[in-house]
Amino acid sequence: MGRVTERRRTLRIRDGAVSTRPDTLVAEEPLEIRLGGRPLAITMRTPGDDFALAAGFLVSEGVLATAADLRSIVYCAGAQADGSNTYNVVDVRLAPGVPVPDITLERNVYTTSSCGLCGKASLDAVRTTARHPIADTPPVRVTPALLSALPDRLRAAQQVFDRTGGLHAAALFSPEGELVDVREDVGRHNAVDKLVGRALQDDRLPLSRSILLVSGRASFELAQKAVMAGIPVLAAVSAPSSLAVDLAADTGLTLVGFLRGGSMNVYAGDERIDLGDLR
Repeated sequence: MGRVTERRRTLRIRDGAVSTRPDTLVAEEPLEIRLGGRPLAITMRTPGDDFALAAGFLVSEGVLATAADLRSIVYCAGAQADGSNTYNVVDVRLAPGVPVPDITLERNVYTTSSCGLCGKASLDAVRTTARHPIADTPPVRVTPALLSALPDRLRAAQQVFDRTGGLHAAALFSPEGELVDVREDVGRHNAVDKLVGRALQDDRLPLSRSILLVSGRASFELAQKAVMAGIPVLAAVSAPSSLAVDLAADTGLTLVGFLRGGSMNVYAGDERIDLGDLR
């Protein structure tokens, strides 16, 4: 199986001094996801948590909603000419009775992280496909002080980032600010898929009592993944996109951006923010 990090020789130039030394880089390899033996998607990812990544991807696609929907995930042998296993191809089998999406070259699954859908079609697709509506979840209230503390807790848990500086991270927190799980990957959407997929494997969906924090920006695809997993609060240290804000407002997701220090912008769902005496 591929490693999370790899070493490469580098030429270092620092203040006029030249030296050579090995540097630690984050590994990046393709992962092909098959559904019932048929190719479904390929994503560039950091090896590790591949089964969780595949499961989380299928949650965001509306194929899986609970652990009972999943029969098995296995690596596919024979991916190379000599019959050896590359550990870069996984095959997902659905439980009996779970509908299999129509897989064509045009990818008829409702949306993906790279499909390029936009506007009203994307918003309607997520709203009508989500099986864990956020509006139906127990109420969650968080304070600005609690949210402000989360980025430092995420950063402290980023073990591979400390060695490479080249990974995105996503973390789940409880409404009390307790770190529940954290995943790193070269792709920000993969890190979220790994979180959601692990939760599905552990039969913890919907994540209706969770805060999702991402280390970069909040794109439509990340808001989509939060909604599909039933997560009520998504926070990002950088900016959201306009479509992510539209999706959050349309589905009831609380969306927080530019979460840095004691500052933040709440773009949607501000009813979950407990302002106390700040007003």
